[in-house]
Amino acid sequence: MQLERPLAGDLLVSCRRCDAVLRRHAPGSLPRAVALNLAALVLFGIANFWPFLAFTFEGRGQVVSLASGVVRLWQEGMPLLAALVLGASILFPLVKMSAVLWALGPLLLERRVPGQPTALRLADALRAWSMLDVFLLAVIVAWVKLADLAALTPGPGLWAFVGTLLLSTAADATLDHHDFWQRLGPQATLARLATAVPQRLAACPLCGQIAPAGGLAGARCPRCGDRLAPPDPTMLGRSFALLIAAIALYLPANLLPVMSVTSLGRTEPSTILGGVVFLVEHGMIPIAGVVFVASVLVPVFKFLALGILLATTARASRWRPLERTRLWRLLEFVGRWSMVDVFVVALLVSLVDMGALATIEAGAGIAAFAATVVLTMLASASFDPRLIWKVPR
Repeated sequence: MQLERPLAGDLLVSCRRCDAVLRRHAPGSLPRAVALNLAALVLFGIANFWPFLAFTFEGRGQVVSLASGVVRLWQEGMPLLAALVLGASILFPLVKMSAVLWALGPLLLERRVPGQPTALRLADALRAWSMLDVFLLAVIVAWVKLADLAALTPGPGLWAFVGTLLLSTAADATLDHHDFWQRLGPQATLARLATAVPQRLAACPLCGQIAPAGGLAGARCPRCGDRLAPPDPTMLGRSFALLIAAIALYLPANLLPVMSVTSLGRTEPSTILGGVVFLVEHGMIPIAGVVFVASVLVPVFKFLALGILLATTARASRWRPLERTRLWRLLEFVGRWSMVDVFVVALLVSLVDMGALATIEAGAGIAAFAATVVLTMLASASFDPRLIWKVPR
């Protein structure tokens, strides 16, 4: 347990043991976060209902919306992939911004409404799955891939989407979660905890409250309602199972075509590595490097890093706990970026849909690759980094 000191100005409070950021102290962050999320929500509405991209090829053209890729994937018989793209690019960001407004908005009016702690918990849970930044990178990759084939014109929806990304990112960066939780309920003090010494104390993983947890069975944080539970070693088995499943799907994800391109009656399948080679052959080496890192190197890195974390933690190893904790944080950050190829395919199948003249269809490889990404993210989320520090003495 660390004692909090009075803070002034914009400061970062870090854990003295593992360097984790405990708090971003930013006076006035709640009004800023509300304003930024509200503006982002308005722009996101424009991004969904106004034209996103216009595609012109051989005198024919079409206009697509943000959700066009979801519709095309559904029509091609890939409902699970369509649902994943819909969630990561539209539903999760929408719910996340709305949840933050529900949690913070009433506090500015000095009011309380039901579900505020739950709303902020939901927003935090959706942060990794809200992939506006990854989708924008996919737009750039798709644009570069089609640059020699056709003309692309950005619509108002795309500019609104960029604005949404910038505003929502700024809102996340400015929000002081500690300030929010303090307004809902004060942080426990040593004096208050003195009466709980005979009991077992536990720290809430979400709001940081220290509270008596009794036997911990079903104990809940009195401030945010999250579960008070010690590190659970049995969760390592779940992470191992998810990792093995992801590795098993990675082989077909690379061998099977992620999409098929039909032009003037000729169909050519394309794999992940084939797409990288295509970009290199057309002189688009920087974009090829981005795709190669996100789609090939990052998944392999996740397999190796997760394997090391799970193996060393299962053995209760004392080897470099700080570095292993940082490795887990890196996994949490980079894991979502592998979704860029999934979004690229979703964009391409919606843009290039002109019958026999030119059509792009999604392949089985992209479904396997999407499953690999999701499974590795779930494996990383199932791993409790507190287990790294819980070693026998």
